[in-house]
Parts: sequence; structure tokens; C-alpha cells
Amino acid sequence: MTVAAALQSAAARLAASSDTPRLDAELLMAHALGVEREVLLLSLMETAAPGTFEALVERRVLGEPMAYITGRRSFWTIELEVGPGVLIPRPDSETLMEAALAHFGVEGPARVLDLGTGPGTLLLAALHQWPSAQGLGIDASEAALAFARRNTERLGLAQRAAFQLGDWGEGTEETFELILCNPPYVAPGAELPRDVADFEPALALFADEDGLAEYRRLAPQIARLLAPEGLACVEIGAEQEAAVAQLFQAQGLSATPHRDLAGHVRCLALRH
Repeated sequence: MTVAAALQSAAARLAASSDTPRLDAELLMAHALGVEREVLLLSLMETAAPGTFEALVERRVLGEPMAYITGRRSFWTIELEVGPGVLIPRPDSETLMEAALAHFGVEGPARVLDLGTGPGTLLLAALHQWPSAQGLGIDASEAALAFARRNTERLGLAQRAAFQLGDWGEGTEETFELILCNPPYVAPGAELPRDVADFEPALALFADEDGLAEYRRLAPQIARLLAPEGLACVEIGAEQEAAVAQLFQAQGLSATPHRDLAGHVRCLALRH
């Protein structure tokens, strides 16, 4: 079967399980061939489809996220290795980087802290954005930190990034000019897409008390860890702006909302 025919068949199979069946099929085929999608479309459509393609399609039919199948996800200006056990970076989270860039400009912060770093998403994006910055990523998952360390090596940032196992900022005494945090904020029992609910780690998604439990823990820690002239960018869920802002304001921090591309308030920028 040619690549073109295999793509047509795969897209038809994926139509019931994906909102973008043709795109998924093309990305899976490019992954199977070890090329970029553009190369596939421009020069390989009439070549023979690889034998590994069908198994990749079947994984997607069963709901597995594309990022887990391909092992890669782009975020901001970097590409990250991801897989089971880590939260997949979302475009919505780039709102935190936009807020930080608006505040610091090209000069950037000296020290960056990423609380709940996962595969290193926000920390490594910040270090790539500002070549003179250094930072620390903390996560409660050893599996996530393993991804973060591999991403750091691959991106050539190992001399500027450190990672440690921890419970948010407990035990950390240093202050930071920039704090980035995408905590769990989904209320237990909330409906999520199948590829999220069935595959991504619940620890990185769900929080008690209507999704606010981790913000209650984070508010005093971020107030303590944030340098006097610094900025903390914290991701929030839909309709959480007022409740989360109140928690941080009670710790003496001001909260400025930033909207994502869909127009939802996705980030609170916090300052002393």
C-alpha cells in the first residue's frame, strides 16, 4: 500500500476517535518514516507505507494521546520529549510565558523557579527564551523529572537548569525573580476528553476542594519565594480567577489576569 492510500484508510478509521483524523494520520506516518510532515507531503506520498504505521494508528484509535505515541510535543520555542507519567504541554500554558515576557522583556530574570515542572516545560522554555537565566524545577514525580533531565540535556541547558524531587516549594529558601507554576486545578469528577482522562497522570490534573486545594497550599509558598521585584505566573482553570486571586491577595500579592488565545483567563501574574 502506498503512503497516500494508507493515509486515506487511517483517516477514515480515526474519524470516530479524533477531531483531526487526517492530521493525526499524517503526523503518525511522518513519525513512522522518521521525517517531518512537510517532507512526507511533498515527496513521499507514492512510496510504500512502512509496516510500523498500522500499530501507531491502532494506538490512536484506542485514545492514546498523539504526544505519547510520537514521544514529542512542541511548546513555546522548544520541543520536549514526553510520555506516560507526565502532563502533556498545552498551548494554553504559553500564556504564562507571554505574561513573563511582557514583564521582563529581552533582559529576562536571573533566577527562575518552576513548581510542578513535569517534563521541564515552563522552566526550559524560560531558559531558552533568556540565555543568561538559570533555574530550578521541582516536581513530586520521579518519572516526570527523568523526562525533564533528558530534555535539559537534549536542549543543551544542563549547565543552567537543576531539578529536584519535592512538594512544591517546601524546604526551598532561595527567592526567585520569576516563578512559573501550572498546578492541578481540575475538580474531581469533572469530565475530561478521553485521551486526557484515560492516559495522563491524575496527580497532575485533579485537585480537591473544587480544584482549589493546591492553590491554597501554593499561595503562602509563592509569596515567600518570590523576590521583591519579581513576578509569579500561575495557570488557572476556567471560572477560577476570582477564587484564586483572593487566595494570593490574602498573602499580600496583587493578581493581574492574562487571557489565552481562546479569550479565557488562563494566567494570574502575581507581584508583591
